[in-house]
Amino acid sequence: MIDAAELIDNDFLRQFELKIDNHLAKIEYSLQERKIFLTKLIIPEEIKDENFKKDFLAIVFEQIEERNLSVVPTSPEIAKFVRSNRKYKRMLPVGVRI
Repeated sequence: MIDAAELIDNDFLRQFELKIDNHLAKIEYSLQERKIFLTKLIIPEEIKDENFKKDFLAIVFEQIEERNLSVVPTSPEIAKFVRSNRKYKRMLPVGVRI
């Protein structure tokens, strides 16, 4: 399991970052008003853990929820994650369906 304290929100590069064994996984985003658009998920090939992507996304979504932001997943992988986890669907802005 990933420790949420390891997650870094790099405002300058507009991405969430998580370093695992000297490899950097990241989710690029764009912030507009009270919405965060998750645009790209990048997980290095060296990270072999099957659950890593799910755990990484869950930690990012928890942090976004703490900030009381709506989520617009524009990356197909992130949209798939939201579809398979009903509890995050409530974070979508009104009128957005995936």
